[in-house]
Amino acid sequence: MFEVVRKEIEWGGRPLVLETGRLARQADGAVLVTYGETAALCTAVGAKTPRVGLDFFPLTVNYQEKTFAAGKIPGGFFKREGRPTEKETLTSRLIDRPIRPLFHPSFRCETQVITTVVSHDLENDPDIVALVGASAALTISGLPFMGPIAGARVGYIDGQYVLNPLADELAQSQLDLIVAGTREGVLMVESEAHELSEEIMLGAVMFGHKGYQPVIDAIIEMAEQAAKEPRPIEDTPQEVLDLAEKVRELGEAGLRVAYKETVKQTRQEKISAAKQAVIEQLSEDEQALVGGPLKSLEKDIVRRDILDTGQRIDGRDTKTVRPIDCLVSMLPRSHGSAVFTRGETQALVVTTLGTGQDEQIVDALAGEYREHFMLHYNFPPYSVGEAGRMFGPGRREIGHGKLAWRALRPLLPSKEDFPYTIRVVSEVTESNGSSSMATVCGSSLSMMDAGVPLKAPVAGIAMGLIKEDDGYAVLSDILGDEDHLGDMDFKVAGTEAGITSLQMDIKITSITEEIMQIALGQARDGRLHILGEMAKALTQSRAELSQHAPRITTMNVPTDKIREVIGTGGKVIREICEETGCKIDIDDEGLIKIASTDGDAAIRAMEWIKGIVAVPEVGVIYSGKVVKVMDFGAFVNFLGAKDGLVHISELKNERVGQVTDVVNEGDEVKVKVIGLDDRGKVKLSMRVVDQESGEELEDTRPPREPREGDGERRPRRSRRPRDAAE
Repeated sequence: MFEVVRKEIEWGGRPLVLETGRLARQADGAVLVTYGETAALCTAVGAKTPRVGLDFFPLTVNYQEKTFAAGKIPGGFFKREGRPTEKETLTSRLIDRPIRPLFHPSFRCETQVITTVVSHDLENDPDIVALVGASAALTISGLPFMGPIAGARVGYIDGQYVLNPLADELAQSQLDLIVAGTREGVLMVESEAHELSEEIMLGAVMFGHKGYQPVIDAIIEMAEQAAKEPRPIEDTPQEVLDLAEKVRELGEAGLRVAYKETVKQTRQEKISAAKQAVIEQLSEDEQALVGGPLKSLEKDIVRRDILDTGQRIDGRDTKTVRPIDCLVSMLPRSHGSAVFTRGETQALVVTTLGTGQDEQIVDALAGEYREHFMLHYNFPPYSVGEAGRMFGPGRREIGHGKLAWRALRPLLPSKEDFPYTIRVVSEVTESNGSSSMATVCGSSLSMMDAGVPLKAPVAGIAMGLIKEDDGYAVLSDILGDEDHLGDMDFKVAGTEAGITSLQMDIKITSITEEIMQIALGQARDGRLHILGEMAKALTQSRAELSQHAPRITTMNVPTDKIREVIGTGGKVIREICEETGCKIDIDDEGLIKIASTDGDAAIRAMEWIKGIVAVPEVGVIYSGKVVKVMDFGAFVNFLGAKDGLVHISELKNERVGQVTDVVNEGDEVKVKVIGLDDRGKVKLSMRVVDQESGEELEDTRPPREPREGDGERRPRRSRRPRDAAE
């Protein structure tokens, strides 16, 4: 019934198994990939007919995690998986980026790749498994995919590179880098690092490239047995070739003039006018096909000018960074704010500080955890001078925000040193070039303005590449057009000491180690220049938090006292919060965080809690309040919620007829702890304390004479045994 093809190799110390022919047999390509005990079902399907009129390849990649993979039931009211999580969105992008440039340039059939995590061993991250599976499914599908590719995760522990580190190993690593590519070279890099040098980062990329070669071999061997017949690709129609030549004759001169304009808005207006002039001279049938030829002409003009003259669209050379302006503390009520402007790219970045109650709860396959640092990136239409519909964050927004998050997280203080929840929001207000790197720079300034003690300022820069058969050029601080028409998007963020984040996307089949080395060196020079410009606004974190930010005071209580602080059903802690206006968090270890913008309120809350957990000390004098009067004495609340008894004989040195002759309910009194009985009841005295000054008085009462029988134990009364008959 099944024609199963199975390939197994040992990879990174664990078995990697590729299997096809058993599941999803109606897909063009379907492969079940298992690594350790983590498994993903990966499928690829391409439409049979192309979509007419498109000048791009309609590819969709969907990575999805099923909670049954980890033996869990989804949380929330609806017990099924819902909209994609951040991890699913980021992994979808991770798979899309290296496979997209490997499809045939003229292929326009709608294609969908779906990778589903069906088993998770909580040790091997499914993202690499899904990436390998997507490549394998495409390779055997018959679609015009010029792969295969593979990917690997690289760690850096104790000065050594580690291939596909396990989850517990990754927690100790200075590097979390994912690299993907073909046998010939690298197509995609995504990483987070702890200020590592360019040499170490480049070494990690090449280590990963070498490490995934056995996987490419395994996919090829499986494809030799299971691949479908390749789909025929039609050559470019002669009418399109003729149209391309006609478009060049009609539009080259106008577009060259337009691209000499250095101001983005003016340049775009002239480019649109030049294109429209070409379109008006074409027939209706030609106008329907003109998109591709026009784009090719633009690409050729921009790329050849850079390679031939070394001069870019806006007049810069290949290494110059656009003018930079930095402004901090722009918003009066925010906890920290910054505006970072680089040329025609600008980000308004705001930092807000919160308490533990503001942490994000993440329900992941590997288990639930709390995130205290969040960075959100927004890209409104007005940033590029357009009017558009406003939606929630898309894949691009989530991806750019995560890139900036990775760049900054290694520089954050520990939660013990800075017990705040940090939310950074980047509003991109202008865009022409890397707004994600502007977000990194603005976020660093904004957090320092808020008083977050970053270990060092962080800056980022985007590099580009123009590569032709006769040469190449690496571009620093690329423009939007250079990104769109170029061959590489290479983003590097870090401090003066080293790199904290590296992201690379290649639009051609691969790039060499030499090009990456040049790009990293050029990026370092650009990063140091940007850090120098940022230092003109702020060199280090402010010593004091904003007056509008909450002050968090921490204290520790014994774990056996936590229940008393919280109270039955949270009654006590709720009362403290309501009375003082503070926010209070208590963890299982007895660490209490008291947050308030009012310092006096925080002190009151702390004293209240100290009173609850404090233990009365014999011989110490306390202030208290009479809470109940009895015939034999008065109960005084003197230490938090603790009460003690002042016996009638301890009210005064002389004989007291009635307790109410001395004290009444509500009276403020001074008392001394004179003893604790076996049950923890507190004995108090007022007669040995000056009620005005609170000073201790000499005890002038003579000690009681011992009586006959003192110290003797009374005989226990014997019980009459029950009658068995009863």
